[in-house]
Amino acid sequence: MSILVIGVNHRTGPLPLLERLTIAPDELAKRVSGLAQRDSVREATIVSTCNRTEVYVIAERFHGAYADVCDFLCELGELDIDELSPHLFSEHDAAAVAHLFEVAAGLDSAVLGEGEILGQIRTAWKVARNESAARSGMNLLMRMAVETGKRARTETAIGQGTASVSHAAVEMLTDVVGELTGKRVAVLGAGSMGEGVAVALYKSGGADIVVVNRSPERGAALAERVGARAIGFDGLEEALSTADIAIASTGSGEPVVTVELIERARAGIDRHLHIIDIAVPRDVAAGVAALDGVTVMDIDDLRDWADRGRSRRAKEASLVQQIVAEQVENFAVEQTARQAAPLVASMHQAAEAVRSAEIERFAKRLSDVSDTDRDTVEALTKAIVSKLLHEPSVRLKSDAGTPQGDRNAAAVRDLFGLG
Repeated sequence: MSILVIGVNHRTGPLPLLERLTIAPDELAKRVSGLAQRDSVREATIVSTCNRTEVYVIAERFHGAYADVCDFLCELGELDIDELSPHLFSEHDAAAVAHLFEVAAGLDSAVLGEGEILGQIRTAWKVARNESAARSGMNLLMRMAVETGKRARTETAIGQGTASVSHAAVEMLTDVVGELTGKRVAVLGAGSMGEGVAVALYKSGGADIVVVNRSPERGAALAERVGARAIGFDGLEEALSTADIAIASTGSGEPVVTVELIERARAGIDRHLHIIDIAVPRDVAAGVAALDGVTVMDIDDLRDWADRGRSRRAKEASLVQQIVAEQVENFAVEQTARQAAPLVASMHQAAEAVRSAEIERFAKRLSDVSDTDRDTVEALTKAIVSKLLHEPSVRLKSDAGTPQGDRNAAAVRDLFGLG
C-alpha cells in the first residue's frame, strides 16, 4: 500500500482555481465518503481551506489511486484534466507524510506558522473518521500530523506574532490605512475567520466594529465579546454605507458583496472604502474593485504581504523542520511495527490453538485434578508458550521493514503454516 497526497494549494494554483476546488464544510462528509469508495482508495482524508484542497489517501494501487483522485478533483471543480494538471501537487509515501507534517506545523502556510491549519486538519480527520473513510492507517498518519503541529508550536517560536490569516489581514489593513482608531469596520461573517478578524481588531484598539452575519445569534455572541454591534444580512447595505473598511469571510460560496450593492450603499458618499476579502470562494464580486472610491484586496494580496514579513519567524523554521524530520521517522517506525503485528498475532493464535488442543487431549487424565490445579496447568502452559514466542515476536517487530525482517517473516509463516 502507498500513502499519496494530491491536490492544489496556494503555491501551485491561482485563486480562481482554488475557489472551484474548495469544499464547503457541510459538503465535506459526502465528498470524503464518496472518495473512499473508489476502487483503488482504501482510506482518505480531505483538507480543504482557503489555501489548499489536498487529498490524502492510503492506496491499494498507486496508479489507480492517482487516477481516482484526479477524477475526483476534476468532478469537484468541473474541470478538464488539462485544466487541472498544470497546477496539481503530488507526493507519495515518505514525501507525502513529510508534506502533511509540514502543513500541520505551519511551514507550508501563506502566513508562516499560522495556527488555524492545525484545527482544520483536526476537523478534516474527524469528518473522515465519522464517515469510516479514515481507519487504522489514516488515523495513525493524522494523529502524528496533529502531534507534529503541537510540537512545532510548543517547542519553537514559529507561532509567535502574526500566526493566522485573520490576524494577518488586520495587520495588512493597518499597513495600508494606518491607525484604526475611529475607523468604522464591518466584519462580514462570524465563523472562525470572522471571529479571528474581530478579535484582532478588538486587540488593536480604537475601531468601531459591526459584525454582519446571517445568524443574528452567533453574530451577537461574537459582538459581545469584542464590544461591537451585531446585525443580520438584511442590514449589510446600511453597514457598507457607513463603513471605512469591510473585511469579508462569510464562506457563503458566492459573492455577497456585489457591484449593485456597493453602488447603492455608497451613492453620494465621498469617502474611500477598503475591502479585504479573505474568503475562498471570494465574497466580493470581481467588478467591485473597478468602482471609484473602492479598494479591494484578497487572499492573494495577503499572501504577498505575508511573504514580506516571513523573515521574522523564518529562523524558527529550521527548528520546526527538525521536528518534522523526527516525526516522519517516528511514523515510519510505528507504521513498520504495525505491519509486523498481524503476523505476530497469527503466530500466537496458532500456538494457542496447539496448546488448547493438547489440554483437551489430556482432559480425561486431568479429570481428577482439582480446579485449582487445573488452573495452574492452564497458567503454566500459557506461560511456556508466551516465553517461547517472546523472542521471535520481538525480532519480527524490530526487524520489520528490513531484508532480515522479510526473511524472518517468511520463515515464521513456513514454520507455523501461516500461509
